[in-house]
Amino acid sequence: MVNKMWAVCVVVVLALNLWCNIGVRAAPQVPCYFIFGDSLVDNGNNNQLQSLARADYLPYGIDFGGPTGRFSNGKTTVDVVAELLGFDDYIPPYATARGQDILKGVNFASAAAGIREETGRQLGGRITFSGQVKNYQNVVSQVVNLLGDEDQAANYLGKCIYSVGLGSNDYLNNYFMPQFYSTGNQFTTEEYATSLIQDYSQQLRILYNYGARKIVLFGIGQIGCSPNELAQNSPDGASCVEKINSANQIFNSKLKALANEFNTNLSDARVIFVDSYGIFQDIITSPAQYGFRVTNAGCCGVGRNNGQITCLPLQTPCQNRNEYLFWDAFHPTEAGNNVVARRAYSAVRPSDAYPVDIRRLALL
Repeated sequence: MVNKMWAVCVVVVLALNLWCNIGVRAAPQVPCYFIFGDSLVDNGNNNQLQSLARADYLPYGIDFGGPTGRFSNGKTTVDVVAELLGFDDYIPPYATARGQDILKGVNFASAAAGIREETGRQLGGRITFSGQVKNYQNVVSQVVNLLGDEDQAANYLGKCIYSVGLGSNDYLNNYFMPQFYSTGNQFTTEEYATSLIQDYSQQLRILYNYGARKIVLFGIGQIGCSPNELAQNSPDGASCVEKINSANQIFNSKLKALANEFNTNLSDARVIFVDSYGIFQDIITSPAQYGFRVTNAGCCGVGRNNGQITCLPLQTPCQNRNEYLFWDAFHPTEAGNNVVARRAYSAVRPSDAYPVDIRRLALL
């Protein structure tokens, strides 16, 4: 009798364990997550391109199990957001996404990409914002086939979150690079930002027409505080380059206004703006509060501030990576990305995300 009771108990425990293991992870807060952007969120789309903008070699990915094409030691901002949204795996890059995989979302981001078509051309192959949107349109046609018809696809896509973060390269690898581009002479900073936002708006409208309703617009961070700009243009290697940061702020204010415009003119649009610039400002002003010790140099790289060249193949990076805000000349460490992602998902300050944060957007 005792043996039978033990047998029953074991069966019950095993059943409970099985149930718990199956039920540990709830369904994601949204059915899918689509990502558009540049090297800050690229996770492998440039790996097969003829481009200098690639990160498919160590030490990139040193804390991610190896290089994947991510321009960091580990997770990118959107990787962390995907985790916070409850996805059980990272969103696949367009280059490798196949079949049913696309139903949980696709990452279209491409290093060196910009809003303008010519941005980043000196680095070789890249997929511009308009190219990423075209790739998304291709994916939508596949979603329609998988779900059966356009109405079901529209209903499904309308629940997903779309992350868009472009513009950095339009300054770094265009406007402030007069040896390759004439835009710095053609436009004032105000005119240039206006032109960028007009192009940005056109692509957002296409995304909307192809099902996007919940859209997250990531503003540009403090490019003038990146190790690359500090190395080239900061007298002391610590003071941020204000002419670049000022231009970035003009762009960000117009991008925030664009979110308002979409929300006002399209009744079913839910567009939010994430103040990456302000979040970086907080980190740089009070680094110790976030666990950082070094905010003006890359963990790996070459030259002043480790910012004149990005990480070289097989270069040995710093050991205390969690104490560095920047991984290389341009890109944050996983620790830096983690701060931005968490504040975008669940705002610490009202200004972090406007009018709501990603967590609330997912519920709408």
